[in-house]
Amino acid sequence: MKKIVVLGMGLCVALAFSSCKSSESAYKKAYEKAKQQELADASAASTTTEAPAEIVAPVETAPVAPVTSAPVREEKVELVSGEGLRAYSVVCGSFGVKSNADGLKAQMDNEGYNAKVVYNAQNNMYRVIVESFDTRSEAARARDAFKAKYPNRKDFQGAWLLYRVN
Repeated sequence: MKKIVVLGMGLCVALAFSSCKSSESAYKKAYEKAKQQELADASAASTTTEAPAEIVAPVETAPVAPVTSAPVREEKVELVSGEGLRAYSVVCGSFGVKSNADGLKAQMDNEGYNAKVVYNAQNNMYRVIVESFDTRSEAARARDAFKAKYPNRKDFQGAWLLYRVN
């Protein structure tokens, strides 16, 4: 009987504290305030007059560092699917599950790449390779071009070079 009374009182206390919350969260209030501020700033910016456009001289680009300085990971890998694996490769994805790597390979094949899947037994990882080359500089240029082709894909911005150790 005592246990039931104590349990009932505990339930009443819990309900009392939970019913005191406001119907609007502090996060929602802060979001709405920020949205109103943003709208006010946008309307103030549209009412200001624009200054005449300045004539800008062309900008000269600084010399680009040689691509041979690109970092390379050395791994012992074996080809699982695809063909034409060479010494230096551009890796666009790494997975612990083979089916995930196969899915990205199929996606890259649809994009026009001759993608390959390799397996690193030491790390138990499947690597998806989009391109493979004999020289480090060719691979580095291809990696940079791959990243430039997909600027909005954060996962592809992490593309890296792999040197195949025999």
